[in-house]
Amino acid sequence: MKDLLLLGAGNIGEMITEFLSTSGDYTVTVADLCEENLARMPKHDTVTTMTLDVSDEAALAAVMEGKYAVLTALPYSITPLIAKAAVKAKVHYFDLTEDVACTRLVKELAEGAQTALIPQCGLAPGFISIIANDIAKGFDSLKTLHLRVGALPQYPSNALSYNLTWSTDGVINEYCEPCEAVVDGKLTEVPALSGLETFGLDGITYEAFNTSGGLGTLCETYAGRVDNLNYRTIRYPGHCDAMKMLVHDLRLGERRDVFKDVLEHAIPATMQDVVLVFVTASGKKDGRLMQESYANKTYAREINGKVWSAIQITTAAGICAMVDLLADGKLPQKGFVRQEDVKLSDFLANRFGKNYAQIKVDSRAA
Repeated sequence: MKDLLLLGAGNIGEMITEFLSTSGDYTVTVADLCEENLARMPKHDTVTTMTLDVSDEAALAAVMEGKYAVLTALPYSITPLIAKAAVKAKVHYFDLTEDVACTRLVKELAEGAQTALIPQCGLAPGFISIIANDIAKGFDSLKTLHLRVGALPQYPSNALSYNLTWSTDGVINEYCEPCEAVVDGKLTEVPALSGLETFGLDGITYEAFNTSGGLGTLCETYAGRVDNLNYRTIRYPGHCDAMKMLVHDLRLGERRDVFKDVLEHAIPATMQDVVLVFVTASGKKDGRLMQESYANKTYAREINGKVWSAIQITTAAGICAMVDLLADGKLPQKGFVRQEDVKLSDFLANRFGKNYAQIKVDSRAA
């Protein structure tokens, strides 16, 4: 069995541990600074927990020694420390970051690395990039490529129509940082919380707006090949305006520690969530202007006798599938690996990727 190191014992780390440690192919050492979080990790013979301060370079290097790969489910700000340590220790590296600057650093570190560095392995970026690339490849020429993702409560009951289902630091970061996009054929940046739109799916009205990081490396991949490419987060109507007030009018975007405290004090978490994935592309196929769309909803459900949230399932499924695909030799074994380097058929055939198997595709003339 391959020995893995997982850094981060939060909600996503718990699901990653459950998936990998019960697969029969991996042992997992889970390391975190919070003993309370470590105590919640799945209790299997293939799981070991340990207290670790990742800022201690010597301790981090020691625990990486001999591991097949390191996976990080820690806040994005810690990514650079772990990526540098992984390259030095010559172990494969996976992360869930949506932060653009962190991914650029990982790409730089991957130059000349003897192992694979695979960032952005979650939902968005992650699975959304694999889907978008697969759809885009079917066009002779591409006009638009629009990616929409949301992790939402099934039963919204507050003024934000939102519950905390994921990393608070990550949510704040994507609401505050500039967003990469391709506009009229040019690679550019647009402000977060801009580009508000509304759409309907399965009889429910949603809104979507620009947020940072969800495109992964797609802008770089498709620059010069598409007229318009963007990523927007899906929420229930009214959420964007409320967040604009908090981020801009109350200037909490400048005081992210206060912003985090406010959200976590006032907004409860929920296990009753739904994850929406919606991708639409348009362009020329055989001389005709065509549109193709992908829509998918994933709900919280029971796995191995325990109920897990939809965001836990979808995020963990992404990174676990990537570990499997690397171990099976279906990904490059060294250097920087993009999500769009992954074949959708390989991902969905994977035992972890099958958690995304609820697929609805619609193709029609535009």
